[in-house]
Amino acid sequence: MSTPEDNIDALASAYVLGTLSAQRRREVQGRLPNDALLRHAVDAWESRLLPLTALVEPVEPTAALWTRIENALPRAPARKAAPVSAWQNWWRSVNFWRAVAATGFVAASVAVLLPSTRLFAPAAPQYMVVLVAPNGTAPGWVVQTSGRDTLRLVPLGTTAVPEQRSLQFWTKADDWNAPVSLGLVQPGQPLEVKLDQLPPLVPNQLFEITLEPYAGSPTGRPTGPILYIGRAVKLT
Repeated sequence: MSTPEDNIDALASAYVLGTLSAQRRREVQGRLPNDALLRHAVDAWESRLLPLTALVEPVEPTAALWTRIENALPRAPARKAAPVSAWQNWWRSVNFWRAVAATGFVAASVAVLLPSTRLFAPAAPQYMVVLVAPNGTAPGWVVQTSGRDTLRLVPLGTTAVPEQRSLQFWTKADDWNAPVSLGLVQPGQPLEVKLDQLPPLVPNQLFEITLEPYAGSPTGRPTGPILYIGRAVKLT
């Protein structure tokens, strides 16, 4: 049975990922100054997702893009606001976005946190998936798309695997009959996967990593326990 804390954590994660509706997002923003529990949950999710800024290749935004980012960032309110952490101030500052740009994550970050502001028009939809352990909150892996038919699975830590067992990567869209294997995964190592034999990625598409026999699932479907699981969020 879910608890109020569970609901707040889910709300905070959706707020940070930018998947809430505009009205719901405004409601959360209105609660933050007076709801310490929600504020702490938002801080925690921002901290968990910060390592993602180091996972993609550098790209230098144009001067015009910086101007639009600066204009889109929220201004300091005239009324007295609730105390915020130093990390929050860093996250919300223009200098933070300039530093993040060096990692190339600025485009995805701004698209998530400011979903109503269209800053650029990529050639293909971009998706991100954060894989966490069932009933857990700390991310263990992240999935990034590259173009229309390639994705990259990147570890955020290490995973202990028993002898004669392997990690296997799977995906399944809501209208598929069964998950499809994307290959075996080496603990702590990234994996690039070509999706040219599969339909295009869609929002909410399921990704998971399971523990399987050493050579992989003998049935072509997951047979072992789910170690990490998450769903695709469309960024652009």
